[in-house]
Order: sequence, then C-alpha cells, then structure tokens
Amino acid sequence: MGGDRQEGNCVPVRNERERARPIKEVEAEELIQGICFKNGPPRRTGVELEWLLHDPDDPLCPVGPDRFTPAVAEVRALPLQSTVTTEPGGQLELSSPPFPSLDDCIAVVDSDLALVRGALKDHGLVLTGHGHDLWRAPRRVLTEPRYAAMETYFDRFGSAGRSMMCSTASVQVCVDSGDDTDGPHGYRFRWRLAHLLGPVLVAAFANSPLAGGRPTGWKSTRQRVWASLDPARTLAPGPAADPRTAWASYALDAPVLCVRADSADWTAPAGLTFRDWVRGRGPRPATEDDLRYHLTTLFPPVRPRGHLELRMIDAQPGEDGWIVPLAVTTVLLDDPTAADLALRALRPLAGDADAPGRAPRHPLWRAAARHGPAHPRLRDAAVACFAAAGEALARRGASAAVRSAVVSFVDRYVSQGRCPADDLLDTVPRKDTDS
Repeated sequence: MGGDRQEGNCVPVRNERERARPIKEVEAEELIQGICFKNGPPRRTGVELEWLLHDPDDPLCPVGPDRFTPAVAEVRALPLQSTVTTEPGGQLELSSPPFPSLDDCIAVVDSDLALVRGALKDHGLVLTGHGHDLWRAPRRVLTEPRYAAMETYFDRFGSAGRSMMCSTASVQVCVDSGDDTDGPHGYRFRWRLAHLLGPVLVAAFANSPLAGGRPTGWKSTRQRVWASLDPARTLAPGPAADPRTAWASYALDAPVLCVRADSADWTAPAGLTFRDWVRGRGPRPATEDDLRYHLTTLFPPVRPRGHLELRMIDAQPGEDGWIVPLAVTTVLLDDPTAADLALRALRPLAGDADAPGRAPRHPLWRAAARHGPAHPRLRDAAVACFAAAGEALARRGASAAVRSAVVSFVDRYVSQGRCPADDLLDTVPRKDTDS
C-alpha cells in the first residue's frame, strides 16, 4: 500500500547520514517495532495486485526482456495513482495508495488497471490472474543484484524459490495495524484475527491448481510453493502476548537474504542472521538502511509494514476478480461486529494454543491449500465469514456492485464448497485429473 502513515508510535524520521551509520541491537529492535506497527484506529485500506503477463495468442511463450522492458516503460509513464513495480519473472504489480473507503480504493485501482491494460494491449500482452503460472516454467527476467542474490539464497532450499519468484501472483490486502486498545480496533486483536482468517482466505480464493499444464494435487499451488521455502522468513512468528515484540525477534533472527554492495554481487553469507550482523559478524557494519531493506525481504503470510499486508490470497481470474477478496478481507477486519463474528467462527479451527499458528506449514493451512473449501471445516468457516462480511458491507454502505459481486461469489463458490481453482480443473481432461 503506497505511502506509510506517519502517526502514533512512529520512529522519528532520520536523515541520510543517520540512516547510514552502524546500528546497535537494541536500537534495531526499537526501530522494527516503530516501523512495522504504526498506531491508529482502522481508517484506510489498500491493495497490491500481482499479475502474470502473457501473449494472448501464445500463452505458453515466455515474455522476454525485448517485449517486457518497453511495455513496462510505457505502463510506468501512465498517469496512475497506483505504484507500478515488477517481479523477477516479469509479473506486474500495482500497489494502491491508502484510501479512506473501500469504494474509493476499488474505483481508483479499477481505473488504473484499465489504463494499464490498454498500454499492454499495444505490445500484444495481457494481464492474467492466476496464483501460479499454468504452463510456463520459472524464468527470471529481472537481472538486478537483489534478485540474483535472492535466487542464490532460495536455491539452498530447492526449486520452490524460483517458482515463487517467477511463477506466482497474488492479491495482497492492506489494512491499518490498529490502535493500542484491546478490542477489535486493537493491533493485537487484528494481528490474531488476520492469522486465523488466513487459511479461510487461502481456501476460498485458491486459484492455482495447475503447473506445466497438469494438476498438481493442490487447489493453491502458490501456497504449496510458499510452504516449501525457508521457514525463517516465510512462516508466521510464533504466538506471543505482544505482536510487536514477536515480530522484532522474528526479523532480527531471520537470515540475511542479501547484502547491498557497490558490486553486482549481493550474496549474503550463508546462515548470517540480522542479529548476527548487528553484533558485528557480517561483512561490514549493519546500518539502519540495511535493517529497513532486510524487512522488505521477509515474506510471512501477514507482514507488518506500518500497516498489515495479508499476502496469502491467490491472484484471481477476470478483470475484477480481485474486488471480492479485497472487500471481504477488509470488512472482516475493519467492521467490529463482523470481526467478532469471524473470530467466533475461526477460533475452533486451530484452537487458542495454535493461534496465530505457524503458517503456512500449520496443518490447517496445508489443508486449505490442498483442498480449498471442499475441506468441511474450512467450508463452514468460510460460509460464516462471508455471511458476516456481506452484512457488514451493507451496513457500511458499500456500493451495490461490490455487494453483488460478493453475493455472486458466495453462490458460485463458497456455498458449493468450490473455489476458482475448481473452474480450471473442470477444463482439464479426466485422464489428467486422475493422474
């Protein structure tokens, strides 16, 4: 979500010289808490949309730099309110600024997307909403040192890292962290609810059952890929009374993915954590800028960035499929009545001792990725959460179009124990689905 809010317990803004000086461990912990959890009542929402790029006439054909680079340059020249970035495999990401209302966010992002699609059409390219590339093998397009170092790092864990970098796309919903109260507007409540809600969002919006044109056995192959990666930077922090403290420990104990340098080689020493680095065990002294950069290389399902970024939802089909997960997730977190109803429906799934769980390897997260809402308990929870969301959207005056889209999604998928992945599987010949 473009533009971090500067309010509540924010750390002071430091100048370039201060950010470049060596940082001590206690200072790093305080900075992490201040940077990642900014206090204030829930008021704003945003969304980050990742899309796969395809040639509509030849979707199996890789989109190389000769087509990708000029197309992205034209997109970035458009008068957009969203920020445009690219992922290593050539995925395009639009990150909205924070908006005071859901309808405002949808209207602006929808307008931005129309401009982007028009520009891409001139280059013979289209945006495609799937959580994992259906056909093409991972192929890195971006050559920046960050991505070369990232590839080296994740290769230590097998092939899943390249799939994550180059073949996956998502809908990332961004909401305020919350305030210091103990109720539904409090950051502790919202942190816990976001993690408990995660498996239901994975299941309901699973949309990546294929790889290489064949079923993988998972409704969300994207989530399976994430569950196969480095647990020190992709699992949720363990349960703790205070999410700020838990997150600071998590960030400091996470391995360093890359060390920025003047050269093209940003490879980090194997096994070096950021805590090790601030204690003097790195290739050079760690700075505040290094810490801020390190935080961008952590990929848990709920990432605090001044706001909460929910990262577990597959990219959705169609031009406006992203609207339903944005609307449902936002209102379940921001409407106190809906939040309370959702928590009641979700608490029995994992139990208090497991919350927020160790997503995405917790058994419930794996069941969500494999079975989607065909899993009976996840289906029941999804039905209850979507019902609460629908009532809250009406109560909060969401547009008729948004409410209608949610109702249609419930009728087509949630109430039937289906998800968008099932539509894709219905197109695969039976001999492939049985393999």
